[in-house]
Amino acid sequence: MNACAIAAAVRRGQVSALAVAERAIAACGADSHVAVTRVLAERARDAAAKVDATIAAGGDPGPLAGVPYGVKDLFDVAGLPTTAGSAFRREAEPAPQDASAIRRLADAGAVLVATLNMDEFAYGFATINASYGTTRNPHDPSRLAGGSSGGSAAIVASGALSFSLGSDTNGSIRVPASLCGLYGLKPAHASLPLDGTFAFAHSFDDIGPFATNLGDLALIWEVLLGRAVADGGAAYPIRVARLGGRFRQNADPAQLAAIDAAAPDAPLVELPDIAKARSAAFLMTAYEGGHLHRDTLARDAMAYDPAVRDRLLAGALLPDALYEHAVRWRGEFNARLRARFARFDVLLAPATPCVAPSIADPRIEIDGALSPARADLGIHTQPITFTGLPSLCVPLKRAGQLPLGLQIIGMPGCEARMLRFAVMLEEKGLTGVTAPIAGSTFGAHVGELT
Repeated sequence: MNACAIAAAVRRGQVSALAVAERAIAACGADSHVAVTRVLAERARDAAAKVDATIAAGGDPGPLAGVPYGVKDLFDVAGLPTTAGSAFRREAEPAPQDASAIRRLADAGAVLVATLNMDEFAYGFATINASYGTTRNPHDPSRLAGGSSGGSAAIVASGALSFSLGSDTNGSIRVPASLCGLYGLKPAHASLPLDGTFAFAHSFDDIGPFATNLGDLALIWEVLLGRAVADGGAAYPIRVARLGGRFRQNADPAQLAAIDAAAPDAPLVELPDIAKARSAAFLMTAYEGGHLHRDTLARDAMAYDPAVRDRLLAGALLPDALYEHAVRWRGEFNARLRARFARFDVLLAPATPCVAPSIADPRIEIDGALSPARADLGIHTQPITFTGLPSLCVPLKRAGQLPLGLQIIGMPGCEARMLRFAVMLEEKGLTGVTAPIAGSTFGAHVGELT
């Protein structure tokens, strides 16, 4: 059952928020996908009881009344250390208050149930974590869930929670959404509140939701945004372009076929200097992440996951002048991009170059050669993040096959238009969530309760 349906049932008194929370607590406690790092049972029960008390008193608990969710383990949760996926932060000072995003969801009646696995310090596209384990894909547990928000995607794809929050620096929402067959939104840069999250690279970081349907995703986005949003262009057709060049060189044929079927008459266009943009994004991310951790690395580098430590050390050694050059070039690149694509509302591209790779051999083929999935699953998302543009991952309709997603990329402030176009793709039968979500035990349990 989706979030909107759960909230409606709770508000009508058909099911108690506490009963829904107990089911979610049990489902997260039985997690077999290495998605959950902590089950917040007592907190969830207390929050659910408050929702039920508000309803009993005739009040309105909010649009997400009693809906259970989880957050990537880099969101501050009051009274707990924010681990950011690192073992040595388990003993960090407890967060004094919840992250702003969690507070907004609580005000809307949502019930936080769990913190979720991630690549250490969000540095990776695989959720291979030396301390917490490798998150497994619910569609095939022998495969990766993607990252760095892999736990956030896997827990929703498994059916244990209605939605979750992740963060996206270079594709960390869109990559696992594609591999786990979900909707995942990276909004326009800095449009949602980041305070109370453990940063990776401040020039790129954003937060966003994973959901099983567009109605839930739109509602959660508006709750996080703090206001309702209307599509000002709803009376006009959506102007679409298909991204070519590098975006068609490393893509699954099913993605290209879906893109062409979605907008057969749309022009095929190329982003200028796309390879250079991705290189600049790599450099800026490494520099910002390395400098953020520079003092801690100097004190205790061996406490880090070795695969993360070496990349952070390399970033910390990058010269300031090189970083500043990349920042200036990004400004020039964005100006050219916006001028070139001002006549379009959305751009269509693959979200990942392939389906989820094997955990036993976490490599993917890029330009005809095998490459580490941890670094290159974001080949199509990283250049988009570099621009700060919003991007929505939508799952292809692939019953009985491993999931794959597309990116719907919008212009600044056009998230509502992106969502409208996503609805159109669903209506064409091209996109939509498929099993294992359709057969999730959590939805069945809530159905029994109602």
